[in-house]
Amino acid sequence: MDFSIPDDLQALKGRVGAFIRDEIIPCENDPRQSPHGPSDAFRRELNARARAAGLLAPHMPAGLGGLGLDHRGKAVVFEAAGYSLLGPLALNIAAPDEGNMHLLEQVADERQKRRWLAPLAMAETRSCFAMTEPSPGAGADPSALLTRYRKVAGGYVVSGTKWLISGATGAAFCIIMARDEASPEGEPKATMFLADMDRPGIVIERTLDTIDQSFPGGHCVVSFHDLFVPEEDVLGREGEGFRYAQVRLAPARLTHCMRWLGAAQRAHDVATAYARQRRAFGRALIDHEGVGFQLADNELDLHTCRLVVAHTAWVLDRGGKGRHESSMAKVICSEAIWRIVDRSLQVLGGLGTTGDTVVERIFREVRPFRIYDGPSEVHRWSIARKLAREAVQ
Repeated sequence: MDFSIPDDLQALKGRVGAFIRDEIIPCENDPRQSPHGPSDAFRRELNARARAAGLLAPHMPAGLGGLGLDHRGKAVVFEAAGYSLLGPLALNIAAPDEGNMHLLEQVADERQKRRWLAPLAMAETRSCFAMTEPSPGAGADPSALLTRYRKVAGGYVVSGTKWLISGATGAAFCIIMARDEASPEGEPKATMFLADMDRPGIVIERTLDTIDQSFPGGHCVVSFHDLFVPEEDVLGREGEGFRYAQVRLAPARLTHCMRWLGAAQRAHDVATAYARQRRAFGRALIDHEGVGFQLADNELDLHTCRLVVAHTAWVLDRGGKGRHESSMAKVICSEAIWRIVDRSLQVLGGLGTTGDTVVERIFREVRPFRIYDGPSEVHRWSIARKLAREAVQ
């Protein structure tokens, strides 16, 4: 298992790093950012910079304007982009669009790719993914899915409510998960539907106030009131929604780890620089073991996360489904990255609680990572269930 980075990928990492440093970090205090994310005008400006640098949507195939990166390539480039919270948005590799692009590339038919994937890959549009529902609907337990569909002449009618739908405001289209209203409770038959967000029957009820603020369009409550979806807008095959969800979620969990590793490295770098120059009790902070050991632990966690990401990318690049590996990677990295950022803020002391460094912002942005795409507790439960099945065999 060779984890070395080829020369061409190392060069690309350098290009991305320089782009983030020179073009994106200077934009981090742009006023076109609200509690519900950067404006679309600001996003398009950042995308234009990445396009001019030849770095837009590098995970997409060349036919869609990308660089055709495999998962190992993504691990290197996505981390470099994540060094700024605006970096993934600029390169068009941010959630939920990056995961939706992957899903559409794998599952959509050619007409659907032309209509929805091509403009999304070129950053002409944004998208959202509507699966999570308010209680008692689906969250970590997808079998609790309450949004229903029924077959009618020429298509389907979808009804239900979703929440925490990232990027819904301003999105051009939505991928909707719904269950057949005739399917039994427990393990329903689920289907994915594609729908333009301006269709009659789609209502954005409200935008939720959340701890994070980096998603354009915020996180919304979206209702579907007898939404008609033509047969040709079913994504993949009817009844295969849960299988397609895994097609999307396994790689998406890993790309989250990649992007947040970049942010964690940024927080660590800020804290380390401060600990080298700030003095207390006659010595630089870093020379005090209480501080130096925290930074050493950051290095250990960063190293571990990169190995975990590299191994999981290796599995996916060789055709493995990677569901179990990505689940473990998500827990390991989300919790380690949280520790890195928390320690970094602690090293900064009072400065870390202010907006005078980016660490305070990263601290807020990274906390939900332990919850979305499956909270750590659910992944641990899934791993334990796998162990139980193996013991029985």
